[in-house]
Amino acid sequence: MSWEISGKYVAQCNCQLICPCPVDGTPTGPNGECRGVAVFNIASGKLDDTDLSGTAFAFCNWFPSNLSAGGWKVGVVVDDGASDAQAGALETILHGEAGGPFADFAALYGEWLGVERASVTFSDGDGPSGSVAGRADFTFEPLLGPDGGFTTEKNAMFGFAPEFRIGKGPGHSDLFGLDFDGVYGETADFTFASEMAEGAPKGRG
Repeated sequence: MSWEISGKYVAQCNCQLICPCPVDGTPTGPNGECRGVAVFNIASGKLDDTDLSGTAFAFCNWFPSNLSAGGWKVGVVVDDGASDAQAGALETILHGEAGGPFADFAALYGEWLGVERASVTFSDGDGPSGSVAGRADFTFEPLLGPDGGFTTEKNAMFGFAPEFRIGKGPGHSDLFGLDFDGVYGETADFTFASEMAEGAPKGRG
């Protein structure tokens, strides 16, 4: 299978500022775990002959420890505007059945919580936001440097992009029973594919 997706994402989790998960640190959320959700807006993409452009999905996670220790719980919500073929293609990719970075993740999944369908919305801007059918709703608030520019993290062991903006991610989510209030947030452009360049970062939730 050959696939690629690219666009923008915004994410939140309940780790304290700044989330240690990208550098494989121990989560700093309540009970030493990380609960998070990331909303991805796909500007262009495909799996073989299935066009994925214009679709959106939410990737929900529970990390009980540092990411490389595994035991993740992962669930996905695909926007209800996607066709059944598109939803099936996204499940194939995100479950790790089509190669690429999500195939690497599959070895770390402790429990696949499945795929649900609901309205998934991504709003762009300096403070992008994500929502899922009223069950998750959050906004990214950037941390600014002394020059007024965005604070970023790059070359992380786990990241949805080579460099991403970091900040606050206030809001609430109860998707897949992973109820939490967000503290940390991040956002960036993303590109994933079945064949990634050597040294490309791994994604995270």
